[in-house]
Amino acid sequence: MTIGLQRQVAKRGATLPGTDAGEAAVYATRVGNPALFGGLALLTALVVLLDLRTGEELRLIPLLVVVPALVSVFGTIRQTVGVATWTMIVVVCSRLVTGGTFWDITSSIVFTVLACFLGVGTCALRIRHAAEIARLRSAAVALQRQILRPLPIRTEQILAHGIYTPIEEDRLVGGDIYEVVQSPYGTRVIIGDVQGKGLAAIGAGFAVLGAFREAAIREPTLTGVVDALEDAVARHNAFSAQTGEIERFVTALVLGCDGENRAEVVNCGHLPPRLLHDGVARPVPLRCTSVPLGMAELSPQARVAEWLDFPPGATLLLFTDGVTEARDTSGTFYPLDARLGRWAELGPREVLDALHADLESFSGGIRRDDIAALALRWAPTGSHQRPVTAGHGARRAAASFSDR
Repeated sequence: MTIGLQRQVAKRGATLPGTDAGEAAVYATRVGNPALFGGLALLTALVVLLDLRTGEELRLIPLLVVVPALVSVFGTIRQTVGVATWTMIVVVCSRLVTGGTFWDITSSIVFTVLACFLGVGTCALRIRHAAEIARLRSAAVALQRQILRPLPIRTEQILAHGIYTPIEEDRLVGGDIYEVVQSPYGTRVIIGDVQGKGLAAIGAGFAVLGAFREAAIREPTLTGVVDALEDAVARHNAFSAQTGEIERFVTALVLGCDGENRAEVVNCGHLPPRLLHDGVARPVPLRCTSVPLGMAELSPQARVAEWLDFPPGATLLLFTDGVTEARDTSGTFYPLDARLGRWAELGPREVLDALHADLESFSGGIRRDDIAALALRWAPTGSHQRPVTAGHGARRAAASFSDR
């Protein structure tokens, strides 16, 4: 797509295939032409009047050459060219009228033309750089959508609200992962935290999520799902070792909800959830905590599943250590359980909003780790739409795997 076509698209407030809203905004007009050129005319008149008052002792009109440079910071290429053309006409005509030696007039004209061309070039480079950043950010958004689905997510059994805040504002994905999948065996949920940060951690997280999306539909037992995740992390670590990357582990909490007012859970070294019900917020005791994913060979015991109460109307809060390890300016850790008691009567979305705002206030906006949290509640009976991946589609997928 040519720059001219992109500018026309942005001017009309639309996007063409291959561009997104962010890239179109780069070419959009920030200051309207009437305001820009009206202000330019007033500025020119003011400078001319001042130049007439100062006389030959101090010429002010040549100072107009800085205007194209200023417009290049916020204007479009077309606007900058228009301002530069106007500036060259005014300055050149002024020099011809006031007179002077040949070399004096020539040097002044050459300097004016070079300064105006420099302003136009600067504007073009700025827009090109901004467009590249917009395209990279668009690619990051697409990557995020592939790794982490937008929330909330509704299945036949569960309505899952959530928050996700990476440690860096300009990094849309981090080491925390989550997913909610409808399967023939109920809803399967995972929340986890990959060791470390950066692209390598994102790769490990993507390996876990890909394995979970397949195994959640294929495996009839929750421990079978976790075994598939362990194999995925082991394969990813083997490949990482071949490429010189360090091996990583993933703490994870894997749940299965089949609509029986309870949830099955396998804890792979993750933080236990919190249950908010009847105005009370309490930690959910988990007796069987296994090693993180990727470390099964270090433990002689196989991972086992256990059941926890999940009554109707209750909110089950899952989170990563970015919540509990948030600190204030004095280094004090965030008192999660004490704060949750204040919000036990709220709905899942309101709890997450209050938690997010309180974390920002408590830490002073300084993030030391990614933050991810899911608030699960049983979906109201008869009020949900059947997901595309649920029901018959999921059962056919599971049947195809079992027939192999």
